[in-house]
Amino acid sequence: MVPVKVLSYNIRSMRDDTDALARVIKACEPDLVLIQEAPRFFRWRKKLARLASASGLVILTGGGTAAGPAILCNLRATVERTEDVLLPLTPGQHRRGFATAVVRLGGARLGVLSCHLSLQEDERYDQAGMLLDRLAGMGVDHVIAGGDLNDRPTGRTFRRLAANLQDCWATSPTGAEHTWTHSEPHQRIDAIFATKGIEVLGCGVPTHLPGITEADMRAATDHLPVLATLGIPAN
Repeated sequence: MVPVKVLSYNIRSMRDDTDALARVIKACEPDLVLIQEAPRFFRWRKKLARLASASGLVILTGGGTAAGPAILCNLRATVERTEDVLLPLTPGQHRRGFATAVVRLGGARLGVLSCHLSLQEDERYDQAGMLLDRLAGMGVDHVIAGGDLNDRPTGRTFRRLAANLQDCWATSPTGAEHTWTHSEPHQRIDAIFATKGIEVLGCGVPTHLPGITEADMRAATDHLPVLATLGIPAN
């Protein structure tokens, strides 16, 4: 097994305290960061690159080209390919997309997907099906997906994903559960999922790590991050 640390984080277009945001990300020491609500408009690439640099990472893919989802990585990751996917637009709803990549870390080959699903229930459920189809078509044995689902574990979209993938927090809870809101967390709408062959060593809101303070978590954005430590089978 190759150990890999994956962070999923809705950063609200970097409209809050970006220094606090970078400190939280850096303290988690992730290999991969699945971003939601990355900057999408004026100078979005520069803003995302600034966050990546402050966090000790680089941009892998996504951002404006995926309608918000993005993936950052450290230099441990070797990028095999990337693809940003725009989902069908429902009139009256926001455009949604997936940021996807295939990477190698050590001896492991891994598919990665960052998502931010719709606020509208039927559209969200359909997007979960598109997510599962996209993972199945990536041509890799081991895949992770994470993001802001806008749905709780009892919701049918969340349950659709959990029926096909490991819900990492439910598999091996470590740290806090609830991700929304940052000031009064009372529900889990952000999650990381993994295919069955991946070993989940721990997953949750990283309240226990050195360098992470409650003040930074509240100042960084309106969501709390989810950190998963995974064991990926080597090829």
